Amino acid sequence: MSLLELRDVHVRYGEIRALRGVTLSVELGDFVAILGANGAGKTTTLRAISGLVKTTGEVFLEGSKLFRRTPDGMARLGVAHVPEGRGTFTTLSVLDNLRLGAWTRRGTSTRDLAHVFELFPLLYERRERRAGTLSGGEQQMLAIGRVLMAKPILALLDEPSRGLEPVVVHELFEALRRINEGGTAIVLAEHKPALALGAARRAFVLENGRVAVGGDAADVRGHELLRVGPES
Repeated sequence: MSLLELRDVHVRYGEIRALRGVTLSVELGDFVAILGANGAGKTTTLRAISGLVKTTGEVFLEGSKLFRRTPDGMARLGVAHVPEGRGTFTTLSVLDNLRLGAWTRRGTSTRDLAHVFELFPLLYERRERRAGTLSGGEQQMLAIGRVLMAKPILALLDEPSRGLEPVVVHELFEALRRINEGGTAIVLAEHKPALALGAARRAFVLENGRVAVGGDAADVRGHELLRVGPES
C-alpha cells in the first residue's frame, strides 16, 4: 500500500491550468524528487498535497481517500510542509519556533528537541536568538527542524537549496538523508536536478502541469527535459 497517491489531480489559478491530471505515488519511507522547469507545476503539486490549493481528482493517504483537505488537517494526519521562503516566525526565538512545530502533539518532547539539535548543531548554539537574525541557511535548518517536531510521516520540501551556499546545501541534504533513513518519507521539489537525483530514490519530471516521466532516480536522470550537467 502506498503512503500517498495522487490520481488525475488538476489545479487552476483562474484561467491558468497549473496541474493537468497529475498522477503519482509515494511509498512508505520513500524519497521522491519533483523536477521540472520553472512553471512546470512543482510547487503547485506540493500545495495540492498539503491542501493549500483547491483541487479536482483524488488524493489518498495510507489507502484512505481524503476529502476537503486543509493545511491544518493534513498536518494532523502527519503531512508537514516546508514552503519556499521557509515561513519561520522571525520575531520568536529558535527554541520557540521549534516548540510551535509540535502543535499537533501534546507538549514538546525533550528527546525531539535533542534530535533536531543533533541534526543541526548550529540551532542549539542559536536557540535563544530570534529567528529573523539567522542566516538563510540557518533559517532553512530551523524550518526543517520545526517540521520534525511534529514527527511527520511525510515531509514536503519546496526548493530547500534556493539561495544557499553549496556547503550549506550539502549539510542540509545530509540531514535530509538521515531524516529519511529514520523513516520519514520525503517529497522534494527542487530546481537543481543533479542535486535532487543524488538524494532521491524516485523522481517525477513535470512539464506544463503533467507528469512527463517518472521512475527510479537513476533512470530519470537521463531524460531530455532535465539536461543534467555538472553545474545543475
